Amino acid sequence: QAPLGESGGGLVPPGGSLRLSCQVDRVIFGSYSMGWYRQAPGQQRELVAFITTSGSTNYADSVKGRFTISREYVKKAIDLQMNSLKPEDTAVYYCNKWGGAYLPWGRGTQVTVSS
Repeated sequence: QAPLGESGGGLVPPGGSLRLSCQVDRVIFGSYSMGWYRQAPGQQRELVAFITTSGSTNYADSVKGRFTISREYVKKAIDLQMNSLKPEDTAVYYCNKWGGAYLPWGRGTQVTVSS
């Protein structure tokens, strides 16, 4: 069983919103800082945002003010609320640890922003 399972992607017009969710094993949830990453076609995977075990957050400049990462304690998930989406946000989005060795990558969830 993969330790990470991303969901919530889809096709939205520019200016739209999506909420991604990453289901995480409870041990992983409680032990590690977690991040959302994305990879656009032909580009390297990049960090979008991360959240520490204490709830501190940090964002890439390109998404500041538009995206919000959160820990959902009841469902043991790391969510990413994405507002005011732009075409350049189009990518496959993944979650994984932030800092230290990565866990096996999940399949990701496709986000496409297009009119």
